[in-house]
This record gives sequence, structure tokens and C-alpha cells, in this order.
Amino acid sequence: MSTTTSAPLSTLVQAQLHSPSPIRQIMKMAERANIVAMGLDPNDVISFGGGWVNHAAPEEFRQAYLDVVSDPALFHQSGGYTATLGDMACREQIARFEQHLFAMPRIEAANIAIGLGSTQLTHDLFRALLNPGDTVMLLDPTYANYEGQLAFVAPDIRIVRLPVLDPATWSYRPTADPEGVARDFTRLFDQHRPKLVLFGAPDNPTSQIVPQALAELMLARTAEAGSWLAIDFAYKCQYFDAPPAYYGWSPTDHPHMVAIHSNSKWARGLGRRLGWIEAAPPVIEALERVQQCSILCPDTLSQMAMARYLSTAIDSGALRRYVDEANRLYRHAAQVTLEAIDAHIGRPRLVPAGGLYTVMDVGRDADQFVPEALKATGVLVVPGRGFGPSIASGVRISFGPLVMTPDKITEGLRRLGAWMRA
Repeated sequence: MSTTTSAPLSTLVQAQLHSPSPIRQIMKMAERANIVAMGLDPNDVISFGGGWVNHAAPEEFRQAYLDVVSDPALFHQSGGYTATLGDMACREQIARFEQHLFAMPRIEAANIAIGLGSTQLTHDLFRALLNPGDTVMLLDPTYANYEGQLAFVAPDIRIVRLPVLDPATWSYRPTADPEGVARDFTRLFDQHRPKLVLFGAPDNPTSQIVPQALAELMLARTAEAGSWLAIDFAYKCQYFDAPPAYYGWSPTDHPHMVAIHSNSKWARGLGRRLGWIEAAPPVIEALERVQQCSILCPDTLSQMAMARYLSTAIDSGALRRYVDEANRLYRHAAQVTLEAIDAHIGRPRLVPAGGLYTVMDVGRDADQFVPEALKATGVLVVPGRGFGPSIASGVRISFGPLVMTPDKITEGLRRLGAWMRA
């Protein structure tokens, strides 16, 4: 038997293995084997842990895939490479998508780089924009994956956080105290001079939408400083009221702004990996070089189907009807969630402005609360600490996976409340 050992992993990977994504940790907790080991019936578990949508994709979109795979010549074509930035027909249709849904002026295929979803694109965008030792400003709280992605991109990236949730009042500060948040942003920006400011709209985990005034302040200060402003629009089509004007900002008008997009949420394409970046041509050119070394090219079949679907759904009005109906479903699920929290738990929570989530204060360390709650009730939520220190006593509740079964939302929160009040 050989006694030799494997060569060590990189120090970066070793460090990251000891600080895994909190989302991945909660997904492991939800695995069937772990549920059984806890003495629970997996069929009885109600999970609010998933960050995914569960409405149906557009039927016309499914038909577009069917049209491609049913035609031998088209299916053969779908097995070939596209350009690294994506197929030109798909890029052109994505530009029309933005013009149609968000009245975005002056966006063209030259402003669009297609990739394998927003996760890969965000990583490659960080690689294109950042140097070792740069500072990045994030919200507190915000998407838990950013810190890991930044760690893998370059050494010694420094992160400064803008507090947007007040844990004492459980209120969203950009709405409750806009002047105070503006002062905090200006102070932190002047002190740390970040190379990149990044926020989500709506954000994960809060499902809040940064107000127009704060977005304009961020846009102005980053432009003056020669920095970048990036907006993560993974949930852009999930809005419950009229979206703010910056949803229509064009990289042609604001060349230091970058928008990150995903096909996962609005059309339930989570496993059909497709996303895109909207940016000025120099950023698109940089992404082309990075993607040549990361993915080579995006998925051809998904691009062909996307282009075919959008080319007809925009003109027929089917795209707008689909987005409006999906928003109706998620607005209803959000309302059911809030009513169940208020009726059965009675703890502070945020009112979603879109997206798939609310965050609720549980009044104690959520890292301990979550496994105890799962074992006692069969209900799974996500601890807040991984999203930022401001919600260490809070949990993220996702109504996305349960959008088609609102009775399960009510039942899960009833169970949780009964246990919390016992």
C-alpha cells in the first residue's frame, strides 16, 4: 500500500473550505439524509430555505426549446460554439427585452455579454474590475455569496459595509432614515474610497429596493471618484410596485455603471444557465477576455431558445403578460407570508418590495435558533449572520419555492410560531 500523501490544496481554497457559504450549509441541512438523521419525516418538512422561484416558465419559451431540439439541423447547430460574448441574435433580443420592460434608452448588443448565469458573470466581472488590495462597498445585509467570490478573485480585497437594516427597530434605513443612510454612505465612501460599490435590486435577503435618491448618490460619487457602480438585477423582474427610474439606466449614458442579470428567476431558468452583463464597451471587451479563460462561450441551446422566444413574445405582448402574472403570484405569496408571521409569530419583519424573501427578527442568535427550530418543528429557515452582522438575530424566510402552495407557507409559520411561543 502506498504511504504517499496528496499534494496540498491551495492556501486560498483551504481557507475557503473553513468558511463555506452559509447558503450551502443550510442546503446541506435540508438534505434528505440529514433530515432522516434528525428523526424527521422528509415529506413533512416545510422549507423556507431555498432561494429559487417555483412558478412555471413561459410555455412559449418551452416551445422554443422544443422547436430547436426537434429540428435535426437546429439541434446540430445548438451543439456548436457561439462567440465568447454570446450569439449576436440573443444579445440583440436581450437589448429589446430591456427596452420593452424597462424603457431603457440606447442599449445595444455591444453593451451585452452573455454568460452561464449571474454567479459566473459576477465572479468574472470582479476579475475584470478589481486589483489586489482594492476596497469594495457592500450593503449590510446583502447576498451571502459576494464575500466568497471576492476572496477567490484577488488577495486582500477589503470589504466595507453600508448598514441598511436597523436591528434595534428592524426597519430598512434607506426608507426609514434616508438622510442618515446618505450621510453614512458619503462618510464611508470618502474614508475608504472603494473601487466598486455593489447592491442588489431587490436585494437578497431583504427583498428591499434601494430608493432612487440613494442610487443617484452612489452613481454620482462613483463617477466623480473614477470608481464602478454595479447593480445586481438577479431579481429585477420581481417587483411589486412600479420600479425606480434607475431600472432603466443605460450603460451608454452611465459608462461607469454595470448591471448584472440572471435568467434564473424571472423565467425559472435556474438549471438552464444563462445570464448577462450590461456595461460600456470597454467592460464588455474585458469580460470577453476573462470569459475566454473561464467558460469559453455560453450555452448555445439556451441562447437559441431565448432569442426565438423573445423575438415573438415581445411583439405579441406575451412577455409583459407573463412578467405581470408572475409578479401577481409572488405578491400574493409575500402577503400570505406577512399575514402568517403576524398571526402566528408576532415578530418584527420587513415588507418585501419584490423578490422572494422577508427577514424576521427571532430575538436571539439565529445560528442556534435554526437547527433547533428544524428539529422541533420540521420547518427550515436561513440564519441571517451570513448576510451581514446586522441580522445575526434574524432569519431569511423564502416564499419563492412555495409560491404555488401558499397553504404550506401558513402551515410552516404556524408550526414555527407555536414552538417559539411554547
